[in-house]
Amino acid sequence: MAASRILVAVSTPWASEKLFVTVRDLADRLDSSVVVAHVARPTEQDDTAEDTKQRGEQTLSALTTRLNEVNIPAEGLLLYGDDVSKAVLNAAEAQHATLIVLGLSGKGPMARLLGGDVPLQIVKRSTVPVLAFPPDWSGTI
Repeated sequence: MAASRILVAVSTPWASEKLFVTVRDLADRLDSSVVVAHVARPTEQDDTAEDTKQRGEQTLSALTTRLNEVNIPAEGLLLYGDDVSKAVLNAAEAQHATLIVLGLSGKGPMARLLGGDVPLQIVKRSTVPVLAFPPDWSGTI
């Protein structure tokens, strides 16, 4: 069993792809398993709940598949809820995560004000360390 467990919260397949190198490096260094979590919420592109679910599964698969291919134990966790930060924090607790990893989206202050500042809420309310990567980050730590 791995010494630690990283919960990686991702919002889109793009975010999943972008975090691959960083999460792989981090999981190797910490001898960690990884739980990739996505909070599925309907968007204007979704015609049905099944569309929302499929988009969420695609987001999870983008990172979990690649991690498993390089022998990093990884599983996807599709979550539902209106309060994204609460869903992520509840998942981290239920999964016994020792670290939460976030890739920031680069939203401006107005978008965060209107949509809620999920990363800030996670950092403020988390009982485990949170590592947040800026939107233009690539590579290893």
